[in-house]
Amino acid sequence: MSLPISDPRQDRPELQKAIEEIVEAGFLGVQLRVNDEQGEWVGSAGARELGHGAAPLTNGHFRTGSSTKSFVATSVLMLVAEGRIDLDAPADGYLPEFGLDRRITVRMLLQHTSGIFSHTGELYEDGTIAPGIPWQGREWVDNRFRTYRPEELVRLSLSKPPRFAPGTDWSYANTNYVLARLVIEKVTGRPFAEELRRLVLGPLGMTGTVAPGTSSELPEPHNRSYYRYEDAGQEKTIDVTRHNPSWVAAGGDMISTTQDLHTYFSALMGGRLLPAELLAEMRTPEAKAGYGLGVFAQDAGPGGGTLFHHNGATIGSAALMYSTPDGGTTLTAGLNYVDDADLSIATAFQKAQQRLVNEVFCGGQDGPARPTG
Repeated sequence: MSLPISDPRQDRPELQKAIEEIVEAGFLGVQLRVNDEQGEWVGSAGARELGHGAAPLTNGHFRTGSSTKSFVATSVLMLVAEGRIDLDAPADGYLPEFGLDRRITVRMLLQHTSGIFSHTGELYEDGTIAPGIPWQGREWVDNRFRTYRPEELVRLSLSKPPRFAPGTDWSYANTNYVLARLVIEKVTGRPFAEELRRLVLGPLGMTGTVAPGTSSELPEPHNRSYYRYEDAGQEKTIDVTRHNPSWVAAGGDMISTTQDLHTYFSALMGGRLLPAELLAEMRTPEAKAGYGLGVFAQDAGPGGGTLFHHNGATIGSAALMYSTPDGGTTLTAGLNYVDDADLSIATAFQKAQQRLVNEVFCGGQDGPARPTG
């Protein structure tokens, strides 16, 4: 049982200081929720929107970016538990319309070991970039309300050479999760949003989480997100709180709150969603990046032990979602900021993750927190 937020023992200036430092590093606003042995602490720093002094909401809705992948993976594994999906079966057996390499299994989709080209583009080891769909600059701004169908994204990816033979390497690809969501929809005959409500949101009472599909709306209340770009030699900054997230689809389109992310991740890590053997598989990382099935595993450093997480960033919005293995200590946060094509906030985002992880899980000591998208 968490202590009430108003409990006087919850005065934790080190957490407030941490999020204020994140704002000083370049973010517009931060909302943070920490649940641990001291109870629950909720706070915010910065601003709710550009040009206004109002503090960010502490439980506003925000786009979670790649934290979406954890929800998709959990849904797949719950369907494995129901006997409706086989993790090691060829994905082509569920989605024959794409002509996928028969060596690609459902497990490889969830673990990013399929080798499939990411529809959002690829950065190769030699520094060359292979573009996918446009998601930066004026081209994205002009088309930010466009609808992309999942099948369109998959076919774009499959028109490009694979990065490697299935199962031989690791590469983070949003298309893996577009395919995983399509597998869910194929075996259940229902839209992912409905299946997510049945499996996760309903049972856990999560009322602030949305799988928006092609909707551009962000439920109220929310902080605001921005994008800076160049147009005819001039720099412009626009509000992108509303945009159609179908360009990233199941790779990062969901919306949530710090409360709901805590509820979900604490339940998942605490063994309340998956059978023990499937949770163990989910948390078993591959060697290259420490990625399990929809979650990262990392050593938090001195005093921190093992942590599981899946953070995410999308246009002008980001999410942090961390937990100890038993779900007893969680850190969930939403960040809003001014984004740009150079991803200039990325370094500050990585440092923000490390700053908060060190404070919450390592007692303020420096630890090797791993930055992730």
